[in-house]
Amino acid sequence: MSCGEPHEKDCSEVLDHLYEYLDREMPEGECADFQVHLDECSPCLEKYGLEQAVKKLVKRCCGHDDVPRDLRSKVMGRIDLIRAGETVPEVSVLEQAKKEQAQREQADAEASGSGPADGPSDAGSSDARTKTARTE
Repeated sequence: MSCGEPHEKDCSEVLDHLYEYLDREMPEGECADFQVHLDECSPCLEKYGLEQAVKKLVKRCCGHDDVPRDLRSKVMGRIDLIRAGETVPEVSVLEQAKKEQAQREQADAEASGSGPADGPSDAGSSDARTKTARTE
């Protein structure tokens, strides 16, 4: 996208990094350049306003959900794959991250000696041994 006006930063570059700006993950020097561009370019300012509104809506509606720790890196990895034109796996990023987090938590629980968090206990096999001993 381009508004047709000359800018120090190209519109497509601004829009490619818009969420870094919105999320305050951009170095301060670049933030100043972005702000200058937004002050000059009404189409980019409009897109910024729209994305800012979407971000606020998502935060309001979904801000209380627990998400896996590494979800952001997985999402960014998928975005990089898409931008590079590579095939993206069919599995949901959120579901994949939740599954991996559950596996890590189970491994941590087993390593600390408390056993699997939701796994079966040995009580069932003990009952089976007792019943077998009684019938013999």
